[in-house]
Amino acid sequence: MLHSKKLVEECSGMKGQYWMSIRSDRKKGLSYTEIARKYHIDPRTAKKYDESETKPVYELSAPKPSKLDPYKSLIDAWLDEAPYSAVRIHEKLTEQGCACKYTIVREYVSSKKTQLAEKATVRFETMPGLQGQVDWGFFENYRVLQNGEYKKLYCFLMILGYSRTRYIEFVTDMTTNTLIRCHINAFRYFGGYPEEILYDNMKQVVVKRLLKQEDSELNKQFEDFAGFYGYKPVLCRPYRGQTKGKVERTVAYVRDNFMTGIKYDSLEDLNNQAISWCNKVNNKVHGTTNEIPFERLPKENLQPLKREYIIDKINLRRVEKDCFISYAGNKYSVPAEYIGMDVAVIVLDNMLAAYHQGKQISLHRLSYNKNDMVVNKEHYKKLLYKQTFDTENTLLYNGNLVDFPSPKHSLNQYDELMGGEI
Repeated sequence: MLHSKKLVEECSGMKGQYWMSIRSDRKKGLSYTEIARKYHIDPRTAKKYDESETKPVYELSAPKPSKLDPYKSLIDAWLDEAPYSAVRIHEKLTEQGCACKYTIVREYVSSKKTQLAEKATVRFETMPGLQGQVDWGFFENYRVLQNGEYKKLYCFLMILGYSRTRYIEFVTDMTTNTLIRCHINAFRYFGGYPEEILYDNMKQVVVKRLLKQEDSELNKQFEDFAGFYGYKPVLCRPYRGQTKGKVERTVAYVRDNFMTGIKYDSLEDLNNQAISWCNKVNNKVHGTTNEIPFERLPKENLQPLKREYIIDKINLRRVEKDCFISYAGNKYSVPAEYIGMDVAVIVLDNMLAAYHQGKQISLHRLSYNKNDMVVNKEHYKKLLYKQTFDTENTLLYNGNLVDFPSPKHSLNQYDELMGGEI
């Protein structure tokens, strides 16, 4: 009787996504015992879910009320912040006036942590084209001769979540420019890029990491790069390192499989060997999917590379409160809605263009004087609307201000430089 009750509770606690996962795992050849161990359920429950054509529905009698019920949402919020122990949760509840026994708290915290771990595991078994994962590897026992000196060796790694197609590239620094350049090379190798890419809290991506991603501050140059392509950078939750397991396992695989006994005479030689290694492993059956990554890659339906972010020819500038950006001793206006933001600046053929997330927002003729303010009055419209009729914008009546409207055909070279049409 007790066993039967436990079985019902296990079934009722499962969600539809686990039912689909069980059926998928069974098709991959996993036994019911292996599935039961993976999802912490009875093997008979695993068999029932596998044989059911629709999601099983179970009705249970209403659970008895518990002293902990009014505090469960608060416990959930605490566990969402950090993996507090049951002892610490019990202490915090006592401070809130809760008279619950520790054993009840321990059971609830244990069940919630299991759900969070399962949710993280299932969440990152991604659908085609949804997600990639990125990480750095530091190979402390290796050096490479570059420009007459031996430098430390780092490895950029990216793996696509669905197909498990891998890309690696060795570098001698981990700057933001290098990270962006490696991304571009990976996109070329894959033939496109996913909707989102998962990162840990590397400083090249996030400057200030807070509990909620939307409250975190991203590296401005990297944010501009991601916005240019339109993919979403996803930050690993603090204390939730298992969510980036695919790429972390790849780091270990590169260290044990590729680097063991490696011989190279230059960084270029090492990276040529790295590409050959990627081609080899991406043509082998993957241990988790039981399929060949290159054969699954077309199913990713990645976003196509229609243009390329030209990192070496771009400077980032912060838009000041007066709508100006500074360049080479002069100031150039941009639309008022970009105040406080970082924009990318490109100079070509005596013209200066400003871009935000791949979109051109202003174009000026380049000034070769000093302390000039080159202004397009249209950029100040939003500021003027907010002013009262008896308040003047003195910036527009300065005799040193110059605005050179540019014909439409002058935009073509900028679009080409940015890698395609905007």
